[in-house]
Amino acid sequence: MQGVIRSFDPLTREGAVIRDTDKAEFVLAADALANSIMRTLRQGQRVTFRLDADGRATSIQLGSEIDMGLPTARV
Repeated sequence: MQGVIRSFDPLTREGAVIRDTDKAEFVLAADALANSIMRTLRQGQRVTFRLDADGRATSIQLGSEIDMGLPTARV
């Protein structure tokens, strides 16, 4: 899925992302950046993500990470 970061607190690592297709908002999972080259996020940043079993956004990546063929977490 693709979306935009709505909010992110680098200290608590809590935040939210808004999905492009229907503007639904999802809370970031605790491991949202676990396999990403990113260490922080900024409001308005475009990302790709997956949803975990609890409906939280995880596997946050920039499109360029996918283009570079970096490994992704399998959910």
